Amino acid sequence: MKQITLPLTDETIESLHAGDSVLISGDLLTGRDAAHKRFFELLEQGKPLPVDLNGQVIYYVGPAPAKPGHAVGPAGPTSSYRMDAYTPALLDLGMKGMIGKGARSPEVVEAIQRNHAVYFAAIGGAAALIARSIKEESLLCYEDLGTEAVRRYRVEDFPAIVVVDCHGGNLYESEPLKYRK
Repeated sequence: MKQITLPLTDETIESLHAGDSVLISGDLLTGRDAAHKRFFELLEQGKPLPVDLNGQVIYYVGPAPAKPGHAVGPAGPTSSYRMDAYTPALLDLGMKGMIGKGARSPEVVEAIQRNHAVYFAAIGGAAALIARSIKEESLLCYEDLGTEAVRRYRVEDFPAIVVVDCHGGNLYESEPLKYRK
C-alpha cells in the first residue's frame, strides 16, 4: 500500500504503476458529468473555468447527504465513462488525476499518457467506507447541481487502485488477458 499526498508531483506520478494500491491524503476536487459539460462549454467559448484544474485530482462522486458529525454521506465513485468526452481537454489544461470506476476510452488513456497523469479506481459499493476518509468538504461552484456540484474534499487515507498509469499500464487491458483460455 503506497501512501500518496496531494497535490500530485511528477515524481509521485512517475512512481505509480497500474495495480498499485494507494491511500490518498490531501485536497481533491469533485465533479461529475454535468459539471464537466459546463467546464467544456466554457473552454469552447474561450472563457476561464471557475476553478483552477492545474495539478488537481477530480473524484467523480455525487455523495448522499451527510449525517450529523460527518463531512459527507456515503460517497462512492461514479462510472468514469460519463466524463470521457470532456476529460482529454481537462487533462490538457493540467489536471493530473481522476478517481472513478470503470474503463476509460482510448482517447482518455492516450491523454493520461500525453499529460503524465493517472487514473485511480475507487471501489464501487464501498461508499460508506470511502466517506470515512473524507474529513472536510466545501462548495466551490455550480451549487445548482446539488450533490453533483464541484466541491473540495480534504481526504485522509482515501483507498484507491492505480488503473491507468503514465507509463501505459492499464489494468482493464492487462488483467483480462491473464484469464483468457
